[in-house]
Amino acid sequence: MAEMGKGVTAGKLAINVQKRLTRAQEKVLQKLGKADETRDAAFEEMVANFNKQMVEGTKLQKDLKTYVTAVKTLHDASRRLQDCLADMYEPDWFGKEEMDALAEDTDTLWLDYHQSITDKSVTCMDTYLTQFPDIKARIAKRDRKMVDFDSARHHFGSLQKGKKKDEAKIAKAEEDLGRAQKIFEELNVELQDELPALWDSRVGVYVNTFQSLAGHQEKFHRDMSKLSQNLNDIMTKLEEQRQLKKDGTAAAKTEDGAKSEEADDSKSVSPAQKRPGPPPSRPPPRPSPSPDPVQQQNVSLFDNEASVPDPNVDSATTTTTHQSAVTNGSDGELPQGFLYKVKAVHDYAATDGDELELKMGDVVLVLGFDNPDEQDDGWLMGVKESQWLQEKDASAKGVFPENFTQKF
Repeated sequence: MAEMGKGVTAGKLAINVQKRLTRAQEKVLQKLGKADETRDAAFEEMVANFNKQMVEGTKLQKDLKTYVTAVKTLHDASRRLQDCLADMYEPDWFGKEEMDALAEDTDTLWLDYHQSITDKSVTCMDTYLTQFPDIKARIAKRDRKMVDFDSARHHFGSLQKGKKKDEAKIAKAEEDLGRAQKIFEELNVELQDELPALWDSRVGVYVNTFQSLAGHQEKFHRDMSKLSQNLNDIMTKLEEQRQLKKDGTAAAKTEDGAKSEEADDSKSVSPAQKRPGPPPSRPPPRPSPSPDPVQQQNVSLFDNEASVPDPNVDSATTTTTHQSAVTNGSDGELPQGFLYKVKAVHDYAATDGDELELKMGDVVLVLGFDNPDEQDDGWLMGVKESQWLQEKDASAKGVFPENFTQKF
């Protein structure tokens, strides 16, 4: 027997062609109403549910994969944003090391989230949908075998009703009918057991898929919220320090300008006019007036008890000794939150319990506010250096007007 292809003989090909023709003829007769058709309403409902279930599952699988792709895209965008932030973040800014660690944690969090929803939700749907193609093919085969059964049944009936009965043909038709019926019923029974079970399984699959997705989303957003809060805290602290440095520079410039004006107008301006203006948001402080240079000179000339500089003492040595006394201990342990030092250029009498009493020449260690919202414009927080060196207690800190001091 000649070969027509791999594993296909001419005989098999002829048999398959004959089966297709017979089925086609049977379907035409059934549609024309000339032949009855085996119908099973319950099974047809099962098939309708199967088709619906397959469409819904395929759509869910597609949308899940689209979601995972979107997560990956967001991850890539987040990584680029973090890289940009790391590149522009200067080493001397507050929280540089924390920023680098935060970027790494953010990247790891995105990776874990992407991997989790891929392994749990998407893989679950992929496994669920692998059974549909096989069952779909068996449903189609069952439909073909049902047509074969109907055709064999009609052929056997027509031979029995014929006027000239050929017993051999009738026996052969009956044998073909029995074989077709057996094949059809085996497929039919198997599918009637599997289709309802598959239909019911969809609930558990959907629950597992969405419950897993929701759980991973909740964990991801919770952890990401913490990282976002950390980033916000770093940015807030950076802005606070920038503002403090800016205010300190502005105050220094203002003080230098004020000194120049005082030097020019010292002979025509009264001591009361030299007092710095009060800060805007607290009760107006009134510093004790600095001694008038002219008056101080007159006192030194006419007061018999006024001290006269010793010509044998080098003035540079005196200045060095004074500076050493002022800065003594500055290289030791400083209070937490220390920013810079200022020196009182005017006396200041405290008007509230949270204010520092200042005498001209006092050195103050400026500290950051625990709560930036509590800082009033024109006021600083600090502790006197002398008190800190003696007691190492930052609880003695208080607020004082910035324009009564000079940064150095």
